Amino acid sequence: QVQLVESGGGLVQPGGSLRLSCAASGTIFSIAYMGWFRQAAGKQRELVARIRSGGTTVYDYSVKGRFTISRDNPKNTVFLQMSSLKPEDTAVYYCNVGLFRGGEFWGQGTQVTVSS
Repeated sequence: QVQLVESGGGLVQPGGSLRLSCAASGTIFSIAYMGWFRQAAGKQRELVARIRSGGTTVYDYSVKGRFTISRDNPKNTVFLQMSSLKPEDTAVYYCNVGLFRGGEFWGQGTQVTVSS
């Protein structure tokens, strides 16, 4: 099993910044990708950003240029640096990890609220 522990959510004013972290532990042989999804109230969960083992990244168009995903491979930790935050970024953010041997895992979610 793989456990994911997220941290870094909270309340921030529009234009502000937050950094999310997600540390993976457990029976990890090799992580294929790590990423972040978000789910706003009344909406479907959507991919925010993902980083593959080789370093390739993908971003949703709505966060490109404002969010940066990075990864600490030895520590099996992924970060999401969020800047120029907007009210529409308000959502529960979920860490997502996929393994080369198969299996996908989710964190418990962390609330991000952007409001003045």
